Amino acid sequence: MQGFSANLGFLWTELSLPDAVRKAHAAGFGAVECHWPYAVPTGELRAVLEETGLPLLGLNTRKGDREGDFGLAALPGREEEARAAIDEAVAYAAAVGARAVHVMAGRVAEDEAAEAAFAANLAHACKAAEPHGITILIEPINHHDLPGYFLSRVEQAAAIIRRVGTSNLKIMFDCYHTQIMQGDLVRRFAAHGDLIGHVQIAAVPSRAEPDEGEICFERLLPAMRAGGYDGFFGAEYKPRAGTDEGLGWARAFANT
Repeated sequence: MQGFSANLGFLWTELSLPDAVRKAHAAGFGAVECHWPYAVPTGELRAVLEETGLPLLGLNTRKGDREGDFGLAALPGREEEARAAIDEAVAYAAAVGARAVHVMAGRVAEDEAAEAAFAANLAHACKAAEPHGITILIEPINHHDLPGYFLSRVEQAAAIIRRVGTSNLKIMFDCYHTQIMQGDLVRRFAAHGDLIGHVQIAAVPSRAEPDEGEICFERLLPAMRAGGYDGFFGAEYKPRAGTDEGLGWARAFANT
């Protein structure tokens, strides 16, 4: 399981974040990642990461404080809020030693105004993150789960990265979201391999453990490795029962 990262936004959610990190370590995961850790003091989280030796791969910017918010960075007119959320996330990530920040785009019509706002806010994020060696991630999210989300396709993310033009802006390639929106995972991943900063996995369409459904991860993950991906695979799934009860998939993929 050393090649896998436990996403603690979905796994061991009954525990405090520090205790969930300890659980991930005990289960044999090689890294952890999370969604919104801000309620946990940075010193407390950094201490448990040092205790376990697990790297924290990433965290998200806040969703926003209005009903329906799911990120702010592509919303014209809310740049001040978006940049405050980015600055908070980068500062938190730097304090705990996290490697990446996922800047959430938000729900907005896909037009030039939204893309321009997103690009400008991402340029701000990349500049803030660069001194800390932090990568900024953007993630295409499917419209079945999140109608109206601005960023929904891998090619769209690649175009925005080219527009921003910084080396520390990468794609979070979530196999679940991409399969639902677009499919053709092997060729789509290969076409954008140089822009992919992290990979996440879950079953499609259930979003449960990655041992069911329409994606054959036992072949997909080795294909990604063969294509040059040497990072962790983030286990961002919703357990069918308890997290511990569903870890058989990870033992089966232990050599990936």
